[in-house]
Amino acid sequence: QVQLVESGGGLVQPGGSLRLSCAASAIIYSIGGMAWYRQAAGKQREVVAVISSGGNTRYSDSVKGRFTISRDNAKNTVYLQMNSLKPEDTAVYYCYVDQVATVNSHGLSYEYDIWGQGTQVTVSS
Repeated sequence: QVQLVESGGGLVQPGGSLRLSCAASAIIYSIGGMAWYRQAAGKQREVVAVISSGGNTRYSDSVKGRFTISRDNAKNTVYLQMNSLKPEDTAVYYCYVDQVATVNSHGLSYEYDIWGQGTQVTVSS
């Protein structure tokens, strides 16, 4: 079973930067679209940034120009570079993958809609 392991969260002052990473653990054959979501306390989970298997990106209006999503297919990893952080960016950040193909003794297996465990980002002075 594929697991997504996130890292890079923490406490940062307003205007600062953080880089989140999310790596898929398994023998990966291919990964589809990848994304970062966030959920602030008392609010619904919302999409922050999306990157397709071909590298096309989309961002929510609230982070456009400040955050950059990227992926390293050789490392099965997606990143979120967050600059000019604001207190309203405080949330638990989750990575998401829509489809993963893994290699096993029977050939290829597919898993869908996989979430990471979440990493806390707090922006505060």
